[in-house]
Amino acid sequence: MEKSDSNGRKILIVEDERSIYDVCRRVLTGEGLEIDIAVNGRVAQTMIREKHYDLCLIDIRTPVISGKELYQWLQERHPQLTKHVVFTTGDLLASDTKSFLEESSRPFLPKPFSPDDLKAIVKEAL
Repeated sequence: MEKSDSNGRKILIVEDERSIYDVCRRVLTGEGLEIDIAVNGRVAQTMIREKHYDLCLIDIRTPVISGKELYQWLQERHPQLTKHVVFTTGDLLASDTKSFLEESSRPFLPKPFSPDDLKAIVKEAL
């Protein structure tokens, strides 16, 4: 991803694991992107109401409001943003996660992921 292509783009990362959101922040700010972190879906809802995001990177399993519930809320309240969602998950074996990912038709990044995998999926999604 060329840094000049990314300037001014804002990404919301919805992730409760500090080690993962720290890596995401470091890698993506290094690509010239502006990053906000929400540790759960409820915090993300507030941030989405207050700010425009070009992309949301959403962990499926977050506390308070899950990534699945956040996506359903986006479908109702901000349907245009649903086209700019990438999911992350460490639970591809659960049938409910698999079926949710298939139904949403959104790209996803399995955990653990490498910085290169993260950059590639974000570049493609943007």
